[in-house]
Amino acid sequence: MIAIGTMWDLDDTRGALRVEDVYDTDVDDLWRACTDPERLARWIVQVAGDFRVGGMLDATFTSRWTGVMRIEVCEAPHHLVLTQQPGTDEETVIEAWISPEGAQSRLVVEERGLGVGVLHFHAAGWQVHLEDLGRSLGSPVGAHPSGWSASEPAPAWKERWEALLPEYEAVRAG
Repeated sequence: MIAIGTMWDLDDTRGALRVEDVYDTDVDDLWRACTDPERLARWIVQVAGDFRVGGMLDATFTSRWTGVMRIEVCEAPHHLVLTQQPGTDEETVIEAWISPEGAQSRLVVEERGLGVGVLHFHAAGWQVHLEDLGRSLGSPVGAHPSGWSASEPAPAWKERWEALLPEYEAVRAG
């Protein structure tokens, strides 16, 4: 299980977070889990669109967040950058790095540009996403076989997020 992620302010209104974990798989498999639409749907997001740098994607996350993302950087199998809600007041940047760690692989995810008052919500959510990734790697059906939608989050995701939220609130307040 991953440790609590980190959160920091970028300025008076926007902040960033970072979560990471190590997985029992190689870099290429972890890259596929983070970029292949069928694999993504097993743990974090239903996504469709133009899968190339500059391409736009429509996404529905297990948390029920729905929106548009643009692929900024895709350097297989180590580096991915996405802009969520590009060109809006809610624009954020998600950046992910994958690196080998012995026979395992490390995934580091940062999201920048979030409102400082909601960092703890997003950090707890990203921790659950990374935990779900670990479960999906060893499962033929994925972490959320009952599914999710824009109106209903994945039930197990929501339950774990609600359990983690007080811990992240305490870290942010501390």
